[in-house]
Amino acid sequence: MISQIELRYFKCFELLKLPMTELTLLSGSNASGKSSILQALVLLHQTMREHEWSTRLMLNGDTLKLGTVLDVVDKIHGRRTFEIALAADAHNYRWAFSGERSEMSLAIDSVEIDEVVTQSPRQLQYLLPYDQDQSENVFVQKLRTLTYITAERIGPREFYPLEDRQNASVVGPAGEHAISLLHTGRDELVLAELEIEGVPPTRLKQVEARMQAFFPGCGLVVEKVPRVNAVTLGLRTSDDTDFHRPVHVGFGLTQVLPIVIAALSAAKGDMLLIENPEVHLHPAGQALMGQFLADVARAGVQVVIETHSDHILNGIRRAVRLHRLIPEQVTLHFFKPRSVELTQVITPQIDPLGNIDVWPEGFFDQFDKDMNHFAGWGD
Repeated sequence: MISQIELRYFKCFELLKLPMTELTLLSGSNASGKSSILQALVLLHQTMREHEWSTRLMLNGDTLKLGTVLDVVDKIHGRRTFEIALAADAHNYRWAFSGERSEMSLAIDSVEIDEVVTQSPRQLQYLLPYDQDQSENVFVQKLRTLTYITAERIGPREFYPLEDRQNASVVGPAGEHAISLLHTGRDELVLAELEIEGVPPTRLKQVEARMQAFFPGCGLVVEKVPRVNAVTLGLRTSDDTDFHRPVHVGFGLTQVLPIVIAALSAAKGDMLLIENPEVHLHPAGQALMGQFLADVARAGVQVVIETHSDHILNGIRRAVRLHRLIPEQVTLHFFKPRSVELTQVITPQIDPLGNIDVWPEGFFDQFDKDMNHFAGWGD
C-alpha cells in the first residue's frame, strides 16, 4: 500500500506530504490541488505503462495530457524542476525531474530508493534503476496496473469497441473500456469479500447484482456484434420491461457502471483512483457509493476518491460506524486554495462511531450554512 505521497514544486504545491491509507478521500474547494494528487500518481503510471524503458517522465499519453513543463511546475516557487516521492510497503521512492518550460516531458535527474541515489540514470525500467527484474516488483505492479477514472466519463453509446485485454486491462480514464472488460472477463471470479451472497461469483453476475443495489430492478446484457470488434450493452430498470439501448435509461447508470466494473475487476493490492464518483447519482445513491467504495477498500484494493459530495463522505462514515472499516483505514484530507495565512491541507480525524473531530470552514458545511440563511429570512 502507498502510505504517503510527497510533492515538491508540483502544480500548486511548494511542498506537500500527504498520508494515505486503504481509503483516502480528497475534498475541498475548486482549484485547490485535489486533482494534482491523482495526476502525480497517474504520470508515473502512464510513463511506466506506455514507455517501459523511458528515462523521461511523459506528461502526455493515452491516460493523461498535462501539456508542457510550464503547466506542471509550481508557478510561484518552482522554475523547471519538481519531485515526486512515495512511501510504499516499507520502502521509499523519490524522483527528481527537470525540463525546459516548453517541453512535453522531463528528464529524470535522479532516482532515490531507500536513501540510495542514482544520478542522471542512463537506463531505467519502469522508472527504477535497471539492476534487477523490476517486472516482479510489487510497487511497480501497483503503479502500472492502477485504474484512474475521471469525472468526464463517457455517456450512452450504441456500441462499445471490443479491445484486446493486453491493451485494455482496465476500464480507462473515461470508462471507455469498461464494457469490453466486462465482456472479456465475464466469467472471472470477483474478490470473495465483494461477493453478493446468492449470486454467482462471476464478474458479469456480480456487476449486475451490484448495479441493482444502486438501481433496483436493473438488469444488463452484453453481446458481441457478429463479425465486428464491438459489443452492445442492453439495460433495463425493471423485471417487467425488455432491455433497452443505454440512451433510453437514466444517465446515472452509465456513469456508475465503469466504477462498479473497475472495482469488481480489481485484485488485492490494486489501486483505484476515482474523480467525483457521485456524478449523476441521487443523494441516496451517493451515500451507497461511499459505502461500496469502503467495502472495496476493506477487500484489499487501495481507493483514492476526489469528491465534492457530503453524501459520499457520510456513506464512508456509516461504513466505519458499522465496523466495515476501522478509523485507521480511512484518511480524510480537506484542501484549501494556497494562502499565506492558511495551511493548504487539513486532515480531520474519524472515530469508530463515524464522528469527525474538526469541521474546517468549507468542509462539507454548505447545508448548515444554507439552513442558517433560511432561518434568518423571518428577521
